[in-house]
Amino acid sequence: MDEDARAAGSRLYVALGVVVAILFVAGVITLLQRRAQYQALAEETESNAIPTVAVIHPTAEPPQEDLVLPGTLQAYVESPIYARTNGYLKKWYHDIGTRVRQGDLLADIDTPEVDQELSQAKATRQQIAANLELAKTSAERWESLRKSDSVSQQEVDERTSAYTQMQANLAAADANFRRLEELESFKHIYAPFSGVITKRNVDTGTLITAGSGSNSQLLFHLAQTDPIRVYVSVPETYASEVRAGLAAYLELTQYSGQKFQGKVVRTAEAIDPGTRTLLTEVDVPNHREQLLPGGYAQVHLALHVTLDRLQVPVNALLFRSEGLRAVTVDAKNRVHLQTLTIGRDYGTSLEVLQGLTKGDWIVINPADSLEDGQEVRVKQPQPEQKPGAAPVGNTATGGAQKE
Repeated sequence: MDEDARAAGSRLYVALGVVVAILFVAGVITLLQRRAQYQALAEETESNAIPTVAVIHPTAEPPQEDLVLPGTLQAYVESPIYARTNGYLKKWYHDIGTRVRQGDLLADIDTPEVDQELSQAKATRQQIAANLELAKTSAERWESLRKSDSVSQQEVDERTSAYTQMQANLAAADANFRRLEELESFKHIYAPFSGVITKRNVDTGTLITAGSGSNSQLLFHLAQTDPIRVYVSVPETYASEVRAGLAAYLELTQYSGQKFQGKVVRTAEAIDPGTRTLLTEVDVPNHREQLLPGGYAQVHLALHVTLDRLQVPVNALLFRSEGLRAVTVDAKNRVHLQTLTIGRDYGTSLEVLQGLTKGDWIVINPADSLEDGQEVRVKQPQPEQKPGAAPVGNTATGGAQKE
């Protein structure tokens, strides 16, 4: 009996030991599983704390560029025409839109006052000329009498002086007569050059005042439109590429698809400090008279730019208080905030003159929370990635893919 009881007790201890061992192993396994879960959770939390970004390369702009600038068409030569004498408009011969040649008669002015002054000056001259003849005869006669001591030298000098004075009076009368003749000739208004009349501001009977002041009446406005010229303001960045002879053409809304070829003829050779632009003149032949002064045109300049210029989409930029920034990613997956020098604004993209290179990876839609030196995870960019489009794909890599 005792032996059976001891055997039963021994089996019980063995069973309890096995149960304890099983429980211990189960506890160890549970602890290891929870530790692995905690570690995986920590790793996942740490991984999720690193932002994932999409990147692209800046796009290089071609060296041959069609620079488009706004411009206003201007006549090659244009001039307002005023009267040089007073009177009333007697008759005009050409209306607006008429093409005239140099020297064509435009209008006649009735000048009664000038006519009377000219007649008076003519009569005065004739009177002085008659007196001159008398003074000459007297001087010669007194010179002869002096030889026989019939008159004194004083009397001879007086007659000679009177003759000389009368000569001066005749010269003054001649000058006044010629002046009035010139005024008389101004009653006829002639075209100073060939062109088209764009304004006629007077009609028959209008009172005409000489000069071009505030009280004077503009008679005509004449413009020469072949060739026609356009002035454009070229940004300082492109000023070094603009030279006389550079090819250019105009595009106008009313002539869709048509190009009017011309060229740069001169520049101001100085940058305007107010606008930081170079004033440039483009001349365009206008034989068919399609281009009208005062019209708006888009001027295209074919520039060969030596400066490396890049283009980035606007959604790749950060607008911060310290200025415009681009976020680049280096080989260690660290971001850097790059200061940029911006050129032209294309609407959906911007021209970058300084701050980036073609090999830089820039972040698309960067978060405002990104800081310089922060670690990021980079999405795999598409090989055919187009400028301004975010890379597609969910594969995270340990670094930015290099070209």
